[in-house]
Amino acid sequence: MSASGIKTFDTTLQTTNIWLDDLMRELHWEGDRQKSYHALRAVLHALRDRMPVENVAHFASQLPMLVRGFFYESWTPARTPVREHTADQFLVHVTEAFLFDVNAHSKQIAQAVFRVLTQQISAGEIEKVKHVFPAGIRELWP
Repeated sequence: MSASGIKTFDTTLQTTNIWLDDLMRELHWEGDRQKSYHALRAVLHALRDRMPVENVAHFASQLPMLVRGFFYESWTPARTPVREHTADQFLVHVTEAFLFDVNAHSKQIAQAVFRVLTQQISAGEIEKVKHVFPAGIRELWP
């Protein structure tokens, strides 16, 4: 018997949990699913806000339904893409999500999320996303 009674919901929850488990392993945050969710969400929002709308839609189509939901949460397409050229400028947005966690390092978080995305999303889509960004930000990807 499924947990929700709706196979699609059960599948997206299971897939999202796999992504969070992968991220917990990447960051050595075993057992802290909430913090991993927070990291995934922060990096996805930083990506989303820096991509052209068309790229956002193509990228989002490869996300699990649940992840796609929080990827689009609070998005204002008219304000995108934000133009930033350096990794440091990009990482400020991840840092802001972890202001009260002195053990969270934005570069490690972003790189871990990018590794998980690279494992879970088609190589072609990852290449398209990477090439939307200036070289400084692209260097954060594996």
